[in-house]
Amino acid sequence: SLRAGDTVARLGGDEFALLLCDLGSTKECLKTVNRLLGVISSPYFINDKQVRVSASIGITIAPFPDPTPDTLLRHADQAMYQAKLAGKNRFHIFDAARDIEMRARHEVTERIFEALDRQEFRLYYQPKVDMHYGKVIGAEALIRWMHPERGLVLPNDFLPLVESNEFSIRIGEWVIREALKQISAWQKTGLTLPVSVNITARHLMEPDFAARLAELLSEQPDVAHSLLELEITESAALEDIASINAIIQECHQLGVTFALDDFGTGYSSLTYLRRLPAGTLKIDQSFVRDMLHDADDLTIVASVINLSHDFKRKVIAEGVESAAHGARLIGMGCHLGQGHGISPPMAAEDVPTWVTDYRPPQSWTAAMAPIRIH
Repeated sequence: SLRAGDTVARLGGDEFALLLCDLGSTKECLKTVNRLLGVISSPYFINDKQVRVSASIGITIAPFPDPTPDTLLRHADQAMYQAKLAGKNRFHIFDAARDIEMRARHEVTERIFEALDRQEFRLYYQPKVDMHYGKVIGAEALIRWMHPERGLVLPNDFLPLVESNEFSIRIGEWVIREALKQISAWQKTGLTLPVSVNITARHLMEPDFAARLAELLSEQPDVAHSLLELEITESAALEDIASINAIIQECHQLGVTFALDDFGTGYSSLTYLRRLPAGTLKIDQSFVRDMLHDADDLTIVASVINLSHDFKRKVIAEGVESAAHGARLIGMGCHLGQGHGISPPMAAEDVPTWVTDYRPPQSWTAAMAPIRIH
């Protein structure tokens, strides 16, 4: 099916390499490949039995930087596996730009792995307060990467790269361990402060999650288990409500509490809320930040507050950016909040002084009557 000047080589097993030379255009190449797919898939007979086979073809087109034989074969091989993933009996053209992107992503991921071993991660803490009574009720532990060249790297710039692989479990356990160590360190200075940490769906669904959590808790015997709260997102909980429920119940037996993070951004069904034994709902900051001038966001915030009251759950608002946000939330029946209007995340050593000095705005202490909006 090929021209006299083309080359066919069997690499081994059922893998072959074709070298098509002096093509006038990509279109000419694709015409040849489509003809090959048709020829290969044509039926033939062995001992009067009809047989059909198909092929997955990966294509790379030279010239491009460094067009060595090894590079050409590697690129064609990558494209062939993409064709297989797409359903087989088809072709896929190697994308040089995508390859560069994947290589860069891989390098960054490997660097993140190294960062944990090099102790480059830090936990920052964002206070949670009872806005009406001016009382600090806890803090959320937020991971930061102290990169030696890039400086402080926020989690959105590196966590998405590792959330779907096993490294997310290593990071998750590191965060829990460091948070418990910090609670213990604060207690030695006279500060007892509950801390919440975020848990990915992959980590939470590990078969031995509760057992590993018990081991981490045992490393700090002076820390009451009730001082640790685990935050899970709606999307994580929705993956398997029955299994998540069972895991939460196991952790409850250890004394650890749970909060539903980013509430309102997922399905937020009543059945899901009723079945999931999380004691706290966290209103997503995207609704809270715009609630003062967006009627729809205000309605969503009010609905979540009302739901929390009806289901006898605590409710805390993220994204409290100003005194006006806090006053409005208090008036709607939500006394708990966190956000840059209260305090940005801070280093652990700064927390005790901040807690001692914290005073709420006067407008918050004046907002008394809860308002329900329907």
